[in-house]
Amino acid sequence: MTPIQHLNSAAFSRLKLPFSEIVRAGDTLYLSGQMGVSPDTLKLVPGGLEAEAEQALRNIEAALQAHGFGMQHVVKCTVMLADMADWPAFNAIYTRFFTPPYPARSAFGANGLALGGRLEIEALAVVEERA
Repeated sequence: MTPIQHLNSAAFSRLKLPFSEIVRAGDTLYLSGQMGVSPDTLKLVPGGLEAEAEQALRNIEAALQAHGFGMQHVVKCTVMLADMADWPAFNAIYTRFFTPPYPARSAFGANGLALGGRLEIEALAVVEERA
């Protein structure tokens, strides 16, 4: 049985948050939710939903890359939106980070996201076991 690994990049560790950046259990990577915050900070980027969505997806990409993985490993995203009317605008950003066939995805409206954000994105990824 493969041990569970808690993967935290140096940048993430500096934030001293009470959760892991990624937890690896076997071939599955469970990424903590990402918001549209500037790297190494907990400050939302200016520019509304589009800017936050792009930054959140860049944060997912950076978290994966920090541990030797990439967006091609993502198999499922869960998107929490402060306003479901932002769904079309989010999709326009999302399709710049993934190519068909797209990962599976769920979305729901959420009231009161952390930091006053417009969205949070959680991702699951799958990788082959390394020898």
